[in-house]
Amino acid sequence: MNLENVARAGAFTELSGVLQTCQAGAFQVDFFSWGFYPTSPWRNYWHRHSFYEVCLAYGGAGRFSTGAEHHDVGAGDVFLARPGDVHEIESSRAEPLGIAFWSFALRAGQHGPGPGERGWWSGLTDTTRPAVSRRTGSLASLVTALAEHAAPVRSGYESVLSGLGAALVVDTARAFAAEEDLCTRSPAATRLSPAVAAMQRYLADNLSRPMTVREVAAAVHLSPRHAERLFRSETGGSLMATLRRMRLDLGAALLLDSGTSVTEVAHACGYADVRAFSTAFRSVYGHSPLAHRELEGTLHL
Repeated sequence: MNLENVARAGAFTELSGVLQTCQAGAFQVDFFSWGFYPTSPWRNYWHRHSFYEVCLAYGGAGRFSTGAEHHDVGAGDVFLARPGDVHEIESSRAEPLGIAFWSFALRAGQHGPGPGERGWWSGLTDTTRPAVSRRTGSLASLVTALAEHAAPVRSGYESVLSGLGAALVVDTARAFAAEEDLCTRSPAATRLSPAVAAMQRYLADNLSRPMTVREVAAAVHLSPRHAERLFRSETGGSLMATLRRMRLDLGAALLLDSGTSVTEVAHACGYADVRAFSTAFRSVYGHSPLAHRELEGTLHL
């Protein structure tokens, strides 16, 4: 964690009015303030908010009090006041406390967590969790990156700041969450290997061209036998069978454009002979290409 960079992130305050909202998982995030206190004596007297207020200390020392709890804090600590928490922060005079701070509210969307469901957000919503943490993860880097993009704003800033803002909220919550709430199933268990994903992309990008297993295998630097075995083991189908299905799926979509002839659709799908295309199409969809167009892609039973 590079706190020296945070100490130079005074432009963080320029995010006010620039980054106001973002989406973090199933939550809509509304930001209320972005602040930066240099290392000089100060005191933030007892108060409370209707939102979450988070401080990352980058230097010095001080005391964070919430309710009846008092915490000595210093460089590398992140501390949190939850909605309704009465709290105050007092900087040491001998070693003035420097902080970057941000505040936000979470609104669960229609597909938000169900009752009792836990995850990264539990670090915020579970009031039994600590108010001070040293598990700051990428917070220092995110604060620095947000400050760098805050001013001057450049074309595309909305997307960049929205992504950084979502990461800031998630990493903030992770700092206070129980470890078991952060455990989740890795998508790696169901994700295709890079080689198979590349073969699928190669097929999709070359549907109109003649293609062989050898050519697809060469694109990922594998032997035809190895490529075929790997592809089948991960997708359940052979390369050529997958190619045929992708071509016919493309054909079904193109046929819905009445301005394109069946012959043109066949050629776009890699079939030089329209009769071969029609036969293959009927075997999969149960009717001819022309019937598919007439039915507008919907089969009425």
